[in-house]
Amino acid sequence: MARKKTITKEQILDATYDIIMTEGFAGFTARNIATKMKCSTQPIYLEFKNMNDLKIELFKKIEEYLYEKVFDKVVTGHPFIDTNLNYIHFACEQSTLYRALYLEGHSGNDILNQFSRKVFMEGMEKEPSLQNLSEGQKEAVFSGTWIVATGIATLSVGSLIQPTDEEIMKLLNDVIKSVVANDFNQILTYVI
Repeated sequence: MARKKTITKEQILDATYDIIMTEGFAGFTARNIATKMKCSTQPIYLEFKNMNDLKIELFKKIEEYLYEKVFDKVVTGHPFIDTNLNYIHFACEQSTLYRALYLEGHSGNDILNQFSRKVFMEGMEKEPSLQNLSEGQKEAVFSGTWIVATGIATLSVGSLIQPTDEEIMKLLNDVIKSVVANDFNQILTYVI
């Protein structure tokens, strides 16, 4: 008779998520996950083909969390500004996870970058004042505000600056106004 499975895929994902939350991707090893779960590495490899397969599933779980619990919060009532503020607040409130996702080099960067871009562009599409921008302007708004938000988030996590939401909104609105005034080629020059 086959042994009953006692460790599920979801339990492994939960343990892995907890590790990333507290240790970043430095703790992303089969041995570390197994130790946290008080088991051998065998259940991990029974549920996942390899560690990359586990990482892909982990990113799906993280994306779901970010989408439902982080980026969806209404702060100002302006969806695009809220997306940026929520990103910065997330960095400050969950700095280890922020560092793990956005600052550490790991093989999931492409997945996370696509997700983040999608979330920010959705915020832009919900913003009435930005909906009629050209595709070039939307790209410039995304690039410019992403740079500003990431800079603020990273400097805030490092306790180098502590801007208020009002100061952040002013910076973001300055970037947006610059793009709308057709100075967006200047912003793209710095990005490219």
